[in-house]
Amino acid sequence: MPYIDTIQPENAEGSLKEIYDDLIKSRGKIAEVHKIQSLNPKSIVNHMDLYMTIMFGKSPLKRVHREMMAVIVSIANKCQYCQVHHLEAVKNFWKDDDKLKAFQEDFERAPLDTKEKSLCRFAKELTESPGMSEDAGLVNPLKKVGFTDREILDATLVIAYFNFVNRIVLGLGVNLEENPGGYKYE
Repeated sequence: MPYIDTIQPENAEGSLKEIYDDLIKSRGKIAEVHKIQSLNPKSIVNHMDLYMTIMFGKSPLKRVHREMMAVIVSIANKCQYCQVHHLEAVKNFWKDDDKLKAFQEDFERAPLDTKEKSLCRFAKELTESPGMSEDAGLVNPLKKVGFTDREILDATLVIAYFNFVNRIVLGLGVNLEENPGGYKYE
């Protein structure tokens, strides 16, 4: 149960009702992470704009790589809500339960290529030790395996975004939905 009041879709009025209706139309349903912001409807819109730009916007990083980093950040932060949601997205792309399980247990031992493991390391290290980024300590390994500056920027945006969302979820007691899947992933 959330630690603050939320307005459920059946009780929404005015702009909040319009926002909820738009979420259902564009994403397939309303997530609890959106409902937790219902007392400040404009924050839902701004949040979704940021999310759509970072996770679905034009980028040299594949969508699946962005979702993988979301999972790694959420594992590092012990955010079960975001782990489950974004593992569903990774599963949508991979369609391989064994690979997904190995990834969730230990990405270093999962059947990922060098660049994918580098992105996962970057997500984990930037989440756990952001101060290590001084003097490009966290960025240089990405450059060594061939990531462009734009890819590194986009990876950093994904990591920062999920640290932000993990703190909303964990700080306000957002519960996982009974059926967390079923969103539009592409």
